[in-house]
Amino acid sequence: MKAIIRVDKKGRVLIPKNIREVMGIREKTLLRIEVIDGKIVLEPLRDIADSYYGIIDVKKWPQDLDEFLVKAIQEWWKRST
Repeated sequence: MKAIIRVDKKGRVLIPKNIREVMGIREKTLLRIEVIDGKIVLEPLRDIADSYYGIIDVKKWPQDLDEFLVKAIQEWWKRST
């Protein structure tokens, strides 16, 4: 997917709608910008919670969530190593 865009006087660029939709970029999405081999690369940052979604099966939410999370992470760590 390619597009030709113009940089405005403040250095801003507009990412075309079709590219934003394909990449899941919405208002307030954070992007990482890098220069790699002379090219500008934009990468959408995903919420870290998304990468952990579903790793713990919760039957009933505990009263002390902090304690629950510590135990759940310890159990997950034991299973993954």
